[in-house]
Amino acid sequence: MTTTDTPRPVDAGPGRAVSKKRSRGASSGGLRRAVPATTLLWIMACLYGLPVLWFILSSLKPAGDLFSYPLTLIPHHPTLSGYSQAWRSANFSQYFINTAIVCVVTTILTVGVSCCTGYALAKYDNRWLKAFFICILATTMLPGEVMLAPEFLVVRNLGLYNSFAGIILPAVLTATGCFMFRQFFITVPDELVEAARIDGARELSIFLRIMVPLSRPIMLTLAILSFQWRWNDYIWPLLMLNDPNKFTVQIGIQSIVGAQNINWSVLLGASVISMIPLIAIFLVFQRYVMGADINAGLKD
Repeated sequence: MTTTDTPRPVDAGPGRAVSKKRSRGASSGGLRRAVPATTLLWIMACLYGLPVLWFILSSLKPAGDLFSYPLTLIPHHPTLSGYSQAWRSANFSQYFINTAIVCVVTTILTVGVSCCTGYALAKYDNRWLKAFFICILATTMLPGEVMLAPEFLVVRNLGLYNSFAGIILPAVLTATGCFMFRQFFITVPDELVEAARIDGARELSIFLRIMVPLSRPIMLTLAILSFQWRWNDYIWPLLMLNDPNKFTVQIGIQSIVGAQNINWSVLLGASVISMIPLIAIFLVFQRYVMGADINAGLKD
């Protein structure tokens, strides 16, 4: 007589209960850790956002209500007269065109030059390159006002005074851009470059087909920053330009300010108008600033 032992089903009830308790405990612990950080972020957002909100709402107030006591955040009689007067009193269309030309050309050149410089500083071992990198970083240790006079003399002697080239060329090479690209390319494994060289790729091909696509997040980040820097630049264009038809937006806003009195309603409206392109650029390109998989193509 033979007997067959049939396996009994394993009771998974206790294990499931333990796993549920662990997952519930982990989720509650993560929630407790996230609440203080989220609260702090909301507090910081309110601290940064309140002045901007006050600025925008003040541009909707009539000139007589800006300094009325007690101060109010919400305008009682909102109006767009400040915007209309600012647009009529200044040639904003020409200012926008001039500033767009300067910003686009400078941004393209800055990203290209910084990418090439950062790659050379990160992937080539040469003592002269290291000394050059130290010299680049040294420029960040000096106030920009200290370098205005020598830069102005050099640009004037080159015959670039009162031209867009005189504004663009001195702003092409930035220590911030070179440092950003250098630090990024250092994180790219050298094995990826060596594998491309073994496959017969030349240095220019490695740079254009491997390094440049990997550095797209840094390129977009620097492009946004460079566009913002050039759009908000005031001192250098003020020194270099004396033709009203070549004025940038910031100089155009300054021309609204009178010698004896200031129409704050018009000035605030013009300032808000000048912010619109920057906000649009950021909203369009922020989703492209993402992480890159620098280990793509490598095997463990």
